This record gives sequence, structure tokens and C-alpha cells, in this order.
Amino acid sequence: MKNILLFAIAILSAGLAGTASAQFRTAEGAIKYRQSVMTVQGRAFYVSLGAMVNGRAPYDAKVAAESAELVMILSRLPWGAFGPGTDKGAETDAKPAIWTEQAKFKNMAEKMQAEVVRLAAAAKTGSLDNLKAAYGPVRDACKACHDAFTSQ
Repeated sequence: MKNILLFAIAILSAGLAGTASAQFRTAEGAIKYRQSVMTVQGRAFYVSLGAMVNGRAPYDAKVAAESAELVMILSRLPWGAFGPGTDKGAETDAKPAIWTEQAKFKNMAEKMQAEVVRLAAAAKTGSLDNLKAAYGPVRDACKACHDAFTSQ
């Protein structure tokens, strides 16, 4: 698990250097990038952390801390890939509201990122109770944004 997380961090961090300015060659590239980031983030959050929080997997403090750190890193990456013109070009569940309600979208993204920072800090304590307490607000922030801005 650690090697997978480290590999994902390395790949995405390398990709961040080239995409930090939100410049993509095509809208399709931006869409695929943001979808990839969110897929990896969702797996680290829902599959790894969620399984521990919900008792479907044994609690492992080291894996929890690594997964939460990965979620925190990934939470910074997809936003530049929602630039003008990236509402079309490949299959996407993104609603037009992302581009017409940008202030709301940005606010929700920032709220999620703040909650993820708290999650990473809670995971570093080595306490399952702390992890559980921080997990719900992140889940709720993710759900609120997806409910408002995706067709999923």
C-alpha cells in the first residue's frame, strides 16, 4: 500500500509541475487530468480511510496517515483543470454550474481543502477516534460539491 501511495504522489506531483498554470493542450486533457486526480483521491479517501472509519478494515495508523496525506496533496490539484472551455471535449459529469457559479464552486473547493487539512492532522495523531471525527466533515464537503456540480 505504501508503495502505491508513494508512486501516486510522485506521478501526480510531477504532473503538478506542468499543470500548475492550468495550461492543457486540449479540453480533453484537462478533463482526463481532473478525473484521474479525483479517482485516486476518492480511492484513498473512501476505500482506504473509509474502510477503517467504518470498521470494514482494521485500523492501521500508518496507512491512515499516508492515505490522509495523499488526499490532502490531491485536494490541491484538480481545480486548474476546470478552466474555460473544459466543460466540453470529453465525457464529463461536470455540470455547467461549475462555469456559471465559479465563486460558489471555488468556495466549496476551499471548504473541502480546509477539512482535508484537518483530516491529515487527525490521521497523524494515530487515533481512530480522531480520524473518525475528521472524516465526516470531509465526506460531507465532497458530497455537497458533487451534489451541486456533478450529474453523479
